[in-house]
Amino acid sequence: MFQRVNRVCRKAKKFAEEVSTKATTFVLALLTGTPVMAQGNAGDYSAGTTALATVADEIVKYVPIMVKLCYAIAGVVAIVGAITVYIAMNNEEQDVKKKIMLVVGACLFLIAAAKALPMFFGIDV
Repeated sequence: MFQRVNRVCRKAKKFAEEVSTKATTFVLALLTGTPVMAQGNAGDYSAGTTALATVADEIVKYVPIMVKLCYAIAGVVAIVGAITVYIAMNNEEQDVKKKIMLVVGACLFLIAAAKALPMFFGIDV
């Protein structure tokens, strides 16, 4: 029995010598750094709620800009789509109806998104 324990100890010693110093330093840092990173005020969430309130106030500032941006993108999509449909009609292509539906659908989506964005955040624009 003693020989078996002695053999296991030698194997463990040999394995420990083979492990690089970087790995041992990393493991040591993980083991000793864990208690340091724990929060001392586990029940105090005031910093988190303050940060969320600040983020909500900042989002409110950007919603009108995003609504106008959605309208502008819808206008560009409508103009480019109208030109594409006109070219398709002049070339007598087969899928003119499909192109018209795609352009109208994209514009309706962008307009609906611009209307729904303030409602999502509970803002009156």
